[in-house]
Amino acid sequence: MRRFSAILLLCCFALYHFGYYVFYFSYQYKIEHTWQAKVFDENPDFSQKERLMEIPLSLPYASDQEDFKATNTSFEKNGEYYRVVKQRYANDTLQIIYIPDTAKNRLDQSVRQWITSLVNDDLPDGNGNQLIAKLFPKDYTQPHQDIIWERTTEEQQLSIGFIFLAYQNQVKDLHSPPPEWV
Repeated sequence: MRRFSAILLLCCFALYHFGYYVFYFSYQYKIEHTWQAKVFDENPDFSQKERLMEIPLSLPYASDQEDFKATNTSFEKNGEYYRVVKQRYANDTLQIIYIPDTAKNRLDQSVRQWITSLVNDDLPDGNGNQLIAKLFPKDYTQPHQDIIWERTTEEQQLSIGFIFLAYQNQVKDLHSPPPEWV
């Protein structure tokens, strides 16, 4: 009986301290699964909230696409989560159609509020602890970014264009098209 109660108390302790991971990752999986079903449906209807973003991108020897292709990618911009539902490459620009991901925004906000409420109960009142309470949720939530929108100055100096290879600082001056096979 003592062994069972010790294991039960250990499970309660682990659930109290790490339950947010279970909640966060399971609900995030549910959101991804729901979006997968919505985006790749035969006739998805996103016309009310769609926004278009054009990203200048030069891909050598890439052909222009006439129609948008369905895709399922999320990204964060200015603290809000968005979902890319369609994309195409035309005229050296990547055109994406995205919509706000309200479920992911609500999940992130609820987890932050939950963690802040747990931290505020444990900390005594004071001005210095308010800063700790605001920064503390960052330790609990895992950063998730598929697309990084900000670039550092070092990356701007090193980037030549969109390179598919892993080698750094490849500079090739190609001023002619590739040879044709006769």
